Amino acid sequence: MQINFDRLKNDIEELGRIGRDPKGGVTRPSFSKADLEARAWLKEKIREAGLVYRVDGAGNIFGRLGECQGKTVMVGSHIDTVINGGMFDGSIGVLSGLECLRRILEEGYRLAKPVELASFTDEEGNLVGDFLGSRAFVGELNKDLLEKGLTSFGHPLKEILAGTEFTTESILEARKTAPEIEAYLELHIEQGPILETEDVPIGIVDLITGKHYRWCSFIGSASHSGTTPLELRQDAFLGLADFALKSTQYVATKYYGSMVTIGKVNVSPGAFSVVPGQADFSFEFRSGSKETMRSLESALFSLADDIASTRGLTFVSKIIDQTEPVKIPERLIKLLQEECRKLGHPFMPVTSGAGHDAQILASKTDVAMIFIPSPDGISHSPRETIRWEDLEKGANLLLQALLRLAS
Repeated sequence: MQINFDRLKNDIEELGRIGRDPKGGVTRPSFSKADLEARAWLKEKIREAGLVYRVDGAGNIFGRLGECQGKTVMVGSHIDTVINGGMFDGSIGVLSGLECLRRILEEGYRLAKPVELASFTDEEGNLVGDFLGSRAFVGELNKDLLEKGLTSFGHPLKEILAGTEFTTESILEARKTAPEIEAYLELHIEQGPILETEDVPIGIVDLITGKHYRWCSFIGSASHSGTTPLELRQDAFLGLADFALKSTQYVATKYYGSMVTIGKVNVSPGAFSVVPGQADFSFEFRSGSKETMRSLESALFSLADDIASTRGLTFVSKIIDQTEPVKIPERLIKLLQEECRKLGHPFMPVTSGAGHDAQILASKTDVAMIFIPSPDGISHSPRETIRWEDLEKGANLLLQALLRLAS
């Protein structure tokens, strides 16, 4: 049995037209007008396929195949995007899963276990924290963050939900309708250059790195740049610059392979002739080891405190989000390797440096991920693309893995 690739390609191109923005990318954050249109489109596709459609209290969308008893084999990803993103991140996982279930149904293949497609809400974290939908699904949400946190658009979540059928209460209740899961599979673009560099069409993920994300500030004292001697300044920006350099050097030398990033900076007052009194910034570090994550947390924030003390500043921070590293179970890695060999597709092990819904579901079930190459390593961009022949290989591997797990 193989997928109908022309149909899958057509689905991806159709969905990719929903949310097209003036910059040539796709802007489809969860619960936006474009996302609501995409949800309606996916609902119709699920029903046209003959699957049982349902949506939970967090807006997660499901298409179920099979009335047999037992744990559910789940496949999916997400259809929301970052602002001015691409058309393949997330969507190829959902639509490949849909195509797999369609083919199983069309062939009249009898399964021993139910199979369910999932499209999870707000994987990209445009609302409050990453992975809203999958965290709601497994019951690992922060109630205070839902009720009091601001979205990336500066509005409370309740305001965005007001135009939908969902509420913060319904999101917290979503876990109650979740079936018991046997395994979860996710097909995704690599979002990096390894597979393309090695000229290998399939990556079998063995590890998903953890992430610790904070919003931080160095607080000093704003003063006149012409009248305040250098040795008397409490320059918040210099504290940040010092920390950026030293934290990067520390991770590169002590924990090579781990990552540290300062992605956004706001300096205030932010004016000519004024020494910055405050520097606010995003700060994240990632590692594939839980022990390293703990060590980095202790060392990096001790470093920030030391820099603040030396420069007469105050350092403060608050946790925005954190996820644990996930090691993919050997049984699922072997299953994917065996099916790849049967199909004759070259493959290699890869580590995912980006987070995925699979990472969240790993707290409740075994998970596995299939990567296909991202040309030039580009994702979250209008220039994000794939080679269609790689997707065909990945989707057929996904189909065989689903058949084996559910038979």
